[in-house]
Amino acid sequence: MDNSATTRTDDAVVELMDRIYREDYGNPSSLHKIGYRAEQYVNDALDTFSSILQCKRKNIVFTSGGTESNNTAILGTALFKESRGKHIITSVTEHPSVLEPVRTLEKRGWEVEFLNVDSEGHVDPDELRSKIRKDTVLVSLMHVNNEIGTITPVSEIGRVIREANPECFFHVDDVQGFGKIGFKMKDSNIDFLSASAHKIHGPKGSGLLYMSDRASHISPYIMGGGQQGGIRSGTINVPGIAGFAKAAELMYKDIEDNFTRAKDIREHFVTEAEKTEGVRANGGTEGSPYILSLSVRGIRAEVLLHALEEKGVYVSAGSACSSHKKKLSDTLKGIGLSDDEAESTVRFSFSVHTDKRQADYCIECLNAVIPELRKFRRR
Repeated sequence: MDNSATTRTDDAVVELMDRIYREDYGNPSSLHKIGYRAEQYVNDALDTFSSILQCKRKNIVFTSGGTESNNTAILGTALFKESRGKHIITSVTEHPSVLEPVRTLEKRGWEVEFLNVDSEGHVDPDELRSKIRKDTVLVSLMHVNNEIGTITPVSEIGRVIREANPECFFHVDDVQGFGKIGFKMKDSNIDFLSASAHKIHGPKGSGLLYMSDRASHISPYIMGGGQQGGIRSGTINVPGIAGFAKAAELMYKDIEDNFTRAKDIREHFVTEAEKTEGVRANGGTEGSPYILSLSVRGIRAEVLLHALEEKGVYVSAGSACSSHKKKLSDTLKGIGLSDDEAESTVRFSFSVHTDKRQADYCIECLNAVIPELRKFRRR
């Protein structure tokens, strides 16, 4: 139940990658036959992703994952556009791989504005419009929040940005939405989109960054042999890229059915979990069906996490990417939770393999451990 942290790699993905590791292991930059076979896997992956994202193959750069993609979009834009403006807009609930690069730029003289969110995690498009200036070079907002599942209407936001400042770039962190929550890229005015393979049953260490035609000239910060148009030098990770493409192909084939099934499971889970006193779901009812944030009054998240672990249920205390840091979640604080509520919040996250039987077992475990933990606390 921690699928937002990572997912089990699909068997078909493992089989494909194993064949590449053992047989078609050439360097795609090599001119001989084995290198050519490796290059074909990359080209096939480019065809898959260009079809999904409704773009040209040259608009896609493969990376090591969502963090690198987010950093490339933000820092690459900063290097490319700093002579035209040094103003960036993002939100208080973004992933650390967005917040940390913009805070680094802030220390170096950039002006960064952080949009607040409402109790369900939504930014206000009118507030965004009012903050965009002539010297705003980038707006970075995630499509699906990794902790509470809020879905941002990225097409609407894209229109707001383009109307307010046609020169401003728009970056979307789609790590938790790609392959799960569909939207039309066409006319979305997105300049950068980040995605990661291991969130959709692909391999860890593989991701992509979509770049629009006008954003494809950003300054690279990984330099070397000039692979991938010079934007991301280094020997291309052929098994990871091929595995990512296979996972994406499988996810998008059934994206609507998967969404409906996950929504039914989440709604059932919330209904049953909230029957227990002091249990409340965060983020509203219209978010991603794959993510469920629960606050359990009076029980610290870490204590509840380990109690569930003893029963074979694995959940997260906030974002797994920053769970080892003793710091309250920016997202939970952003939606108005008190310190006590934030410290008592766990995240359940589902995958396409999650079924109602598993959900019922988790609810049964919650109902068993919560009274025991509260009894222990009173002592």
